[in-house]
Amino acid sequence: MILFHLICGQEHEFEGWFRNGATFDEQLAAGELTCPVCSNRSVRKAPMSPGVISGERAEKGKRDADAELRESLIALRRTIEENCDYVGERFPEEARRIHYGEVEERPIYGQTSLDEARSLREEGVDIMLIPGRPRRDS
Repeated sequence: MILFHLICGQEHEFEGWFRNGATFDEQLAAGELTCPVCSNRSVRKAPMSPGVISGERAEKGKRDADAELRESLIALRRTIEENCDYVGERFPEEARRIHYGEVEERPIYGQTSLDEARSLREEGVDIMLIPGRPRRDS
């Protein structure tokens, strides 16, 4: 994994994790990168200095970063669940209905395949992929 410092066309700074540099380039070319602040799709890498850490300190830093990321994702998921309608596996269909004005616009979340997510983006449907397990209704 590689961390890039990024800047959008509105000069908002944020970070992105990518499998490698080529993955960043592919996602950028496909228009899959958006600013988390303003949803601007004009994104570029910011200059960054290398951080060299070794040994035990590096492992502790990785554990801390992993824990921080996990907590951030949990908080994001909680916010989404509290503020959006869960549509489950009907997500692609419902997102299209909203996009094309067939139903009233509202925030939704659910599951879809990566191929279907790509199709939605190609149609201009504004979606965000968030890692995590499917919601369980129990």
